[in-house]
Amino acid sequence: MKLTVEISKYPLADDYIGPIKGFIDELNKTADVKVITNTLSTQVFGDYDDVMEALQRCIKWSFERYGKVVFVCKFLHGDLSPST
Repeated sequence: MKLTVEISKYPLADDYIGPIKGFIDELNKTADVKVITNTLSTQVFGDYDDVMEALQRCIKWSFERYGKVVFVCKFLHGDLSPST
């Protein structure tokens, strides 16, 4: 089953750029998912298990590294990535 996730990260810190970029960099280390980032959010596409494992790993990493952070996610069935 394919999955699309739109995720936004809101660090509870004055320096918010570094934690956001760090999270995106961690997501991009996952070979089996496609990651597209824009100014409002990051979209993650791929197999359900691969996407969920990547999100679980990266969210945990972010909490451990940066402390208090808010994540807002939308989960959609299917791969809704734009055609390239």
